[in-house]
Amino acid sequence: MVKQSLYRLFIELSNHKMNSLILKSFAESKMSRRVNRSFAKTFNLNEQEMLEPVHSYKSLHELFIRRLKPESRPINQLEDILVSPVDGILAEQHILAPSVTFHVKGQDYTLEEMLGSKEAAEKYDGGVVMVLYLSPSHYHRIHSPADAEITKQWTLGGRSYPVNNIGLRYGRRPLSRNYRVITELNVSGKKLAVVKVGAMNVNTIELTHKNSTLSRGEEMGYFSFGSTVVLVGEKGLMELADKQTPADVLMGQKLTNRVN
Repeated sequence: MVKQSLYRLFIELSNHKMNSLILKSFAESKMSRRVNRSFAKTFNLNEQEMLEPVHSYKSLHELFIRRLKPESRPINQLEDILVSPVDGILAEQHILAPSVTFHVKGQDYTLEEMLGSKEAAEKYDGGVVMVLYLSPSHYHRIHSPADAEITKQWTLGGRSYPVNNIGLRYGRRPLSRNYRVITELNVSGKKLAVVKVGAMNVNTIELTHKNSTLSRGEEMGYFSFGSTVVLVGEKGLMELADKQTPADVLMGQKLTNRVN
């Protein structure tokens, strides 16, 4: 329990910029390699899925952004579905009200605030929003939920606060105030916003895709520290997931049906 609390400090709970920079510096240093085995044990990381053995990672950061063996995350190829872009917990899902608002952990959010403008939010009126939380134990790379074309990408926010259960409940609307990178996709003529929300006071979201088109399951980027992904689908793109939240999900598994 003590170790989990310590590691969570590295990953998601710091909200002071200097602390965040110090912790990030340590996690990226060769010295942090000494805690890799302990970290893996504490959070029950599945070493059989890792592309490389634990001892080969040169820092805690390298272990945290580890890649997995391709066969460990098969991509569901059924037609008319969206797959989960991450390993995580489907914490919330809602139909967006006419005012483009939704409710998470006792707090009201507006899509205008999350996406940065009324123009960006209006197209999602009546659509679906899903909140996917990644804990320290999860694989932290982000993948495309569908075959899609990137139509727009932008960055918002500065300082970042925790996005764990406590942060979502008691923080100052972190999903729409934290540093975030928004990738808007065109999926068969409908818009899908993939909102990647940072959890510390440093830029912890790295993009890896090079082209304007993405295949289902293709890597888009990764989180360096614990974070959240919010999916926002235009009305007529997708249904609510047939799951009782909170629900565990794995990257590449069916998340929800597309609207026929």
